[in-house]
Amino acid sequence: MLIGIPKEIMYKENRVAALPETIEKFKKIGFDVMVETKAGAGAFTDDEAYREAGAYIADDAGEIFKKSDIILKVKEPLFNDRFNMHEIDMLKENQILITFLHPAAPSNHGDVKKLQQKNITAFTMDGIPRISRAQRMDPLTSMSAITGYKAIIIAAANYPKFIPMIGTSIGMIKPANILVVGTGVVGLQAIATGKRLGGAVKAVDIRPDAKKEAESLGVKVVGFDAPPELCVGQGGYAKALSKEWLEKERQALAPLVAESDIIILSALVPGEVAQHIITREMVESMAPGSVIIDVSIDQGGNCAVTDPGKELIHNGVYICGIKNIPGSLPVHSSWLYANNLYYFVENLFKNRPDDFDMTDEIIKGALVTHKGRLYHEGTLKAMGLKDNE
Repeated sequence: MLIGIPKEIMYKENRVAALPETIEKFKKIGFDVMVETKAGAGAFTDDEAYREAGAYIADDAGEIFKKSDIILKVKEPLFNDRFNMHEIDMLKENQILITFLHPAAPSNHGDVKKLQQKNITAFTMDGIPRISRAQRMDPLTSMSAITGYKAIIIAAANYPKFIPMIGTSIGMIKPANILVVGTGVVGLQAIATGKRLGGAVKAVDIRPDAKKEAESLGVKVVGFDAPPELCVGQGGYAKALSKEWLEKERQALAPLVAESDIIILSALVPGEVAQHIITREMVESMAPGSVIIDVSIDQGGNCAVTDPGKELIHNGVYICGIKNIPGSLPVHSSWLYANNLYYFVENLFKNRPDDFDMTDEIIKGALVTHKGRLYHEGTLKAMGLKDNE
């Protein structure tokens, strides 16, 4: 089978889905690999390095999509200006697509339906369950550390004041108040980076264990308490709150939002649409010059004002909805993601080189569409559909 690696076309996406070291691994387990020319340029990997690893270099994305059995990408399919065609339309029937699709997000439902109609077998890398066997395949975890770190850096670059306390001949400048909502891998890295920059950091999470992890970093955990059975899901990850409890959370957060200079939003339910924790009214309570980095935007975002993939100013508040934050650290993020993909593909075809095990919980969790049917549970729920419609 032939694996194809197209160059990413999302704005400022410098990651690549395979590196020479993973090309060599694919070759050893029986795959051939084709890489679009300059696909690795953003991660400082040239075509010659891919050739030496055993890959064939294609002249353009058209050749990749036409000839490959499996397409490995970083981000969801987009409109390719060079070919005046959407990447989904460049896929051929029964092809396999493995990438970040974020299929539960409402903005991606149209693409999911197109994949279904074209009989594409699509896997989303954000659907891999967080179990011990899947750790080395899980890019949500590997990309989250990068995202949490870079979210604070982006915030600092757009905040019109100092973050640390600064002594001057005129007087002391107070440190910025940083609020981190969601203390998973993203949130914990944001907390650590915010502290390193000298900010006054507070954290919010409704899960007892997550609160303890945040407190272990020396920050104050604020917000409100909810019964664990309402907010803790399988494997200790967050569970979507009911409308009643979501409103209680918003009420508890409102005064914290108003006093914050920088807010990092990373409250996610794996595989489902992110809940809007921050309302428009809450944003408008913040001081002009404040910053919100909504890293949950791939799954719909935690802020009602965020525009997916865009940066905007609302009532003087900078709101970042960039979808590919890890793409701004392309060397480390490409290395991590390329290896995640390799181990996923290795597991996908562990029995036969031309078939996959539909009973494997990792494969079941990541499968979105197959033979014209929709399988992804979070997407079915978000679309209000029954199984396999």
